[in-house]
Amino acid sequence: MTIDTAILLAAGEGSRLRALASSKPLCTVGGRSLIEHAITGFAAAGMARVIVVLGYEAAAISVALAARDWPVTIETVMSADYRKPNGVSVLAAEAAADGGEALLAMCDHMVEPALYRRVADAGAQGGLTLGIDRLLEQEAVDMEDVTRVETQDGAIVAIGKGIPIFDCFDTGVFAIGPALFHALKRLAAPSLSAGVGALAERGLAQVVDCTGLGWIDVDDPKAHALAEQWLLARAA
Repeated sequence: MTIDTAILLAAGEGSRLRALASSKPLCTVGGRSLIEHAITGFAAAGMARVIVVLGYEAAAISVALAARDWPVTIETVMSADYRKPNGVSVLAAEAAADGGEALLAMCDHMVEPALYRRVADAGAQGGLTLGIDRLLEQEAVDMEDVTRVETQDGAIVAIGKGIPIFDCFDTGVFAIGPALFHALKRLAAPSLSAGVGALAERGLAQVVDCTGLGWIDVDDPKAHALAEQWLLARAA
């Protein structure tokens, strides 16, 4: 199954970037908003359709999305409650996904299109596939905040922030199918990591190695400055 639909989580409050922008998706890096970086990156990776999940500052983001022509079809859906774990925002896209596979990514992650493409090509494999980075020493990775992953034979054993045993990082890019939505609906507090963990327990959470393909989580002023440098380095 060829994935040509992306789900972009853009519902969060982004309080640590509030000094730079009232809304995280509209925070600019290199003169372009994070949401613009994500959508154009999806297009460059061959996506034809993007489902944007909105919540905090939804009206302002909707205006920004409507203000320009995009190289992909844009649809918006609303999170039931952006203050709840991010799995709630994932579930908001279930109906629009209509039982198909999709690429899932975070609006605050700047990602090289080739990474999106590699994960999409891997597909959900009956559950989900996570793009991982095995380079464990990176200036742009906040060890206190990054989601850590332990793998074995190409499958996820454990995932979470602060887990003591890990061999790679979560890049924030997934290929997902119906199994993730089903797993999230069974959880009392449906975070994405908890949904991944539930699938991992059933052997349905695979990884694809994206080491060497660029990504950066832009969630505070320090990361924002590093993202500006990252863009300049890529341009050079």
